[in-house]
Amino acid sequence: MAPAADRTGYWGTPTSTLDWCEENYVVSYYIAEFWNTVSNLIMILPPIYGAIQTYKDGLEVRYVWSFLGIAAVGIGSWSFHMTLQYEMQLLDELPMIYSCCIFVYCLYECFKQERVVNHLSVTLLLTFSIIVSVVYLIWKEPVFHQVMYAVLVAFLVIRSVFIVTWVYPWLRALGFTSLSVFLLGFVLWNIDNIFCDSLRATRQRLPPVVGAVTQLHAWWHILTGLGSYLHILLSLQIRSTYLKHRPKVKFLCGVWPMLHIESQKAS
Repeated sequence: MAPAADRTGYWGTPTSTLDWCEENYVVSYYIAEFWNTVSNLIMILPPIYGAIQTYKDGLEVRYVWSFLGIAAVGIGSWSFHMTLQYEMQLLDELPMIYSCCIFVYCLYECFKQERVVNHLSVTLLLTFSIIVSVVYLIWKEPVFHQVMYAVLVAFLVIRSVFIVTWVYPWLRALGFTSLSVFLLGFVLWNIDNIFCDSLRATRQRLPPVVGAVTQLHAWWHILTGLGSYLHILLSLQIRSTYLKHRPKVKFLCGVWPMLHIESQKAS
C-alpha cells in the first residue's frame, strides 16, 4: 500500500509498516497524511463529550471507558497519520484492540446485576489483549492485527444482531444502522487499498478540495468513528432498558445523537 512517490516533510522518512494511499506531505509540511489525520476528529471530540455526559449521568464506568477508548484510538490514529512513525502506528492500532475488548465486555455483560464485575470475562479479555500486544510487537505483521481486530468485531456483531432480533427488537434500527455505517467504512477502506493507483490518478485531475472527497481512508475514519459511537449508544440503550432506567435520545446542536439516561428507575 506504500505510495511510490511522496514528498518529504517535517517527520522525515516513514518508519511505519503501513503507508496509506493519501499522498504524503501534500497539504502540509507538518502533517504526512492531512485528510487521514483531521478525519480523526470525529473519534476524539464527540466521544470525550459522551464520556463526560455518561459520568454525569452516574452510569457504570465501563461506558465511560468505552467512549474514552474511541477517543484514545482517535488520538493514536491522528498521531500515526500525522507522522507515519512506527511508534505512533502502535499508538493507533493497539488501542483498537483494547477499546474493542471493552465493547465486548459491555455487550456480553449487559444482562447482569448493576455494578457487578465479571472477573472471569475481564481476565480473558485482558489476557487476549496482552497476547495480541506481545505477538504484534514481536511479529510486526499488520494482517495479524487486522485479523485479531476482526475477531473482536465479529463477536460484537453476533451479539448485537442476537439482541436486536430476539431480545429488544425495537432497537433494531439503531443496531443495524451502527453495523451498516461501520460496514460501509470497511468497504471504502478496501477500495482505497485495492484501487490506490486509480484513486491517485483521479486526484491528479481534480481540484484539491474535490480530490479530498476521494480520500477513502479518511472516510473509513469518519464512518467507523460514527459506527463505533452508535454502537456504544446501542449498548447503553440495552443496558439501561434492562436496568429499567428511562433512556432518551437527544441531539446535540440538533445533529449529533446523545443518550441521556434518567437515574431514577421506572416504577
